[in-house]
Amino acid sequence: MLSELRKIFLNSMDAEKKLQQRIFARLLRPYLEKLYRQAYWLTRNRQDAEDIVQDVLIKLYPRCEDLLNIEKLEPWLARILHRTFIDNYRQKQRRSMYVVASSDPESLELRNLGQSGSEHDSSAALLDIQAGLLQLNEDQRFVILMHDVEGYTLVELENILDIPLGTLKSRLHRGRRELRKFLAGEGTFC
Repeated sequence: MLSELRKIFLNSMDAEKKLQQRIFARLLRPYLEKLYRQAYWLTRNRQDAEDIVQDVLIKLYPRCEDLLNIEKLEPWLARILHRTFIDNYRQKQRRSMYVVASSDPESLELRNLGQSGSEHDSSAALLDIQAGLLQLNEDQRFVILMHDVEGYTLVELENILDIPLGTLKSRLHRGRRELRKFLAGEGTFC
């Protein structure tokens, strides 16, 4: 009798776990590619980006039911991703590690930018934009990518990054100005 009750209990636990996994997958699957792209922009390294997305998913899995109650899941996920990136960066700093620019050939792939007539012109423009973005400081680059490439509004970014709207506007303006200078051929900038 006791062993039968135990089997029933274990089977019900198994079913509940499978249901939670399905709910989690259905909720987050539409956002995984965008999360990865954002992590890749932050880290400039495929493996680090995968690690950050994995860390985010590990953090969120126990809170699967809470995710159902979040009204705007995408900006919330972007905020969690950004904070996870910052946490990981701080941990690396504490371990006295240094960040090296990525030699990954797929580094900073831009999508749907530069719709010029020829494919060669378009790819050259993309490479110039990528090089210019790499010259920006981290804050400016992230705001430009999230706003201009990913399409987040400044209000959404204010909530994601938890910084004042005026600060976001100035980072966006200064970053765009520096990017324009770079693309106009005025050299590199800091």
